[in-house]
Amino acid sequence: MTQFVKAVLFDLDGTLIDTAADFVRIIGKMSAQNNWQAPPEAHIREQVSAGASAMVQLMLRHNDQIDLSDEELSQYRQQFLDDYEADICVDSCVFGELEAVLTAFENKGVPWGIVTNKPRYLSEQLLKVMQLDGRCSVLVCPDDVSRTKPDPEPMYMALEKLAIPRGAAGCVLYVGDHVRDIEAGKAAGMPTILAAYGYIPPEDQQNLKSWGADYIIDTPEQLSKLLLSPGKFEYI
Repeated sequence: MTQFVKAVLFDLDGTLIDTAADFVRIIGKMSAQNNWQAPPEAHIREQVSAGASAMVQLMLRHNDQIDLSDEELSQYRQQFLDDYEADICVDSCVFGELEAVLTAFENKGVPWGIVTNKPRYLSEQLLKVMQLDGRCSVLVCPDDVSRTKPDPEPMYMALEKLAIPRGAAGCVLYVGDHVRDIEAGKAAGMPTILAAYGYIPPEDQQNLKSWGADYIIDTPEQLSKLLLSPGKFEYI
């Protein structure tokens, strides 16, 4: 059955852009500065979607730094954010064949956008460095709303910015790699696609079907084929 689509929205980290290598680099830098051992790359990657605090706490636990004050934790987190902002895109890149997907959407006149829990100042800077800022039709960040994903408020804001009525949410796809992405998309009435190639901890990998996504995709290449599959989606 053909699904009519007016727009496609993506989560950012772990769905559209592979940012993990830059976070691994920053954690490695901070670890070296403190004469600590950096956590394994795979472990850092699993924490990306949980945010800066989770990655910093992983580094601290890995080096038995477990009795720190809230002020010390805050200082490490701020250092992490400052270092990331200063050098935000060394190794980050659009996942796999998704660049071709974005180009195909643009050629068809199909708007694509981003709904993320990444702060706006970092999201805007990353997109600018990657020359995606002028191509992205809408960017919704936690700074823009009172309730973040999994609440549907960010999804509704994206619809508003795209001039798509809420009643047509069923014609807007949302792609994400976290349970909150799927919950937010479903709550807004959007068909959802789970990017299972994203930053998903091993303990969650066994429960992906329970998240209720309309599609579960294992690789960026599979996502590309799905989004551009003749007869699956008709872009209007």
